[in-house]
Amino acid sequence: MFCNDVVRCWLCATWCNHRHGCSHCPEWVQEVWSYIEAAGHTCELRDAAEFQSPAEVADLVSRYPPFDGALAIHLFKAGRLLLDVHVPFGVIFGGTDINEDVKVKQKCVVMDQVLLKARFAVAFTNTLKEEAELYLLSQSSKIYVQPQGIQTKVAEKFCWTEFLKSSGVSSEHVDELRVFLLVCGLRRVKDPLYLVKVFSELHYENPQNVLVIIGPKMDPAFTVEVEAVVKSTAGVFLARERSQQELHAAMKRCFAIVNSSASEGMSATILEAMDLEVPVLARDIPGNSAVVQHEFNGLLFSSPQEFVRQSQRLWSDLELREKVVRNGKRYVEEHHSVKRERETYQRLVDILL
Repeated sequence: MFCNDVVRCWLCATWCNHRHGCSHCPEWVQEVWSYIEAAGHTCELRDAAEFQSPAEVADLVSRYPPFDGALAIHLFKAGRLLLDVHVPFGVIFGGTDINEDVKVKQKCVVMDQVLLKARFAVAFTNTLKEEAELYLLSQSSKIYVQPQGIQTKVAEKFCWTEFLKSSGVSSEHVDELRVFLLVCGLRRVKDPLYLVKVFSELHYENPQNVLVIIGPKMDPAFTVEVEAVVKSTAGVFLARERSQQELHAAMKRCFAIVNSSASEGMSATILEAMDLEVPVLARDIPGNSAVVQHEFNGLLFSSPQEFVRQSQRLWSDLELREKVVRNGKRYVEEHHSVKRERETYQRLVDILL
């Protein structure tokens, strides 16, 4: 949400309410926030989970000094809370709103209302924009396509051996391991257990193959389930959450980045892996296939068995590995410019004022 050129606060769907963000708040959320502040506005980031109804948000917006505008991330979770506010607002599609929530009639009705009232909406991909236009009442000219801007930074002081050991991976020959890293918040839509069984079989065939799952514990009940499965599965490990720079350092050292999500808007982790020149193995879903071109800048799989086949190709075909890494780096440089992203959001904020 934004407040009369002095305090500008925007509503985040599911992450945090800390003034300078936290580990649960995606890096791109903090980046967009920084773009708005760089344009001369002061932003306050709030979590939609803090509010029980649109009336509570309307009350907050009306307090002195009153807010001038708002930006919601996720058309349903955050957007529905802005229906009673008397300030202009924009929305950023989260991914699950367009990929999953549109399948629920009651949610679809609410999202129609939000989109009709919003000054603008942002989709990460053309595919996401097309889906929104197909299922929701909207004006095409109101939906802007702006891919996430990507920049990575690797922690200088990072010990790969310590990272693996603290995750439960014990080996005298760390450099010989093939570490597949699955980065995701622990919630069902990310489906971190999708590959556990087949990966355990891969590990049984060759103990060098290990899968490390890392990410914030976003769903407590599901986290308990994940911890129990991992504990009883050979070759699969659960790492504690790390800072963004430490995570990038771990990604840089791993054999491949894995994405097994059931639904994605646009995976920043996939793009960060490409930028770090690490091969990507991603589940073939709309959000991923909009970014990953099979055998060009990554590999796609549509089943656990297909994951195994693509993994084997990745370690047996050096030419293929070098190709997807090289093209992945080029793809991010050409399509995920931080400069263009900053300019887009600063321009859209002007629409609200």
